[in-house]
Amino acid sequence: MIGANNQDPLDPLGSLSLDTDLLMDSETKKSEIPAEDIYHVEPHIQNIVSTIDLSCKVDLRTIALHARNAEYNPRRFAAVVIRIREPRTTALVFSSGKLVITGSRTEHEARLAARKYARIVQKLGFPAIFSNFRIQNIVASCDVNFPIRLEGILIEHGQFCSYEPELFPGLIYRMVKPRVVLLIFVSGKVVLTGAKVRSEIMEAFLNICPILTKYKKERTRV
Repeated sequence: MIGANNQDPLDPLGSLSLDTDLLMDSETKKSEIPAEDIYHVEPHIQNIVSTIDLSCKVDLRTIALHARNAEYNPRRFAAVVIRIREPRTTALVFSSGKLVITGSRTEHEARLAARKYARIVQKLGFPAIFSNFRIQNIVASCDVNFPIRLEGILIEHGQFCSYEPELFPGLIYRMVKPRVVLLIFVSGKVVLTGAKVRSEIMEAFLNICPILTKYKKERTRV
């Protein structure tokens, strides 16, 4: 079995940040490729979410006042938002000393950004140390370049899927092994989220390939 309807308490869909282009029909974009060539498609990483623990409590007002590119509105959100340009990422700094970093495209960028944010806090006088770095979510996307019959997937794999087009245009497929969530759109676009290591992205895509190929939708000729 490669799917499940049990939702992860740390729902990977919650950290999804994608261009609206991913949700749009790609009829007019690329020429259709044969279904058997789907295995040559490679998902590209769009975002990596990572966390670190500075092992000390921090004063958010001090950080907001003295750190560059920092925003803090405690009435709206209980964290300071800090942005850096290289690598272009965003960090949420919590008073507990925990940081959530988004926007990286590689594991190296994620670790480098995390170290830079820790250094920013250190320079403000807090006894922060870089510890417990973890990648929490890898988001990737690809386009198989042929339309897909989502209703067919739902009928045959309903125990793993949810599809409510009036609420969200994509079919949500929850895979068991690896534990990855796939958003599949009728246009042929696929978003993969919830992976903890890069290899899980490709493994999940290769698992779903036979299903996408089976439910390839023939284009209507005008």
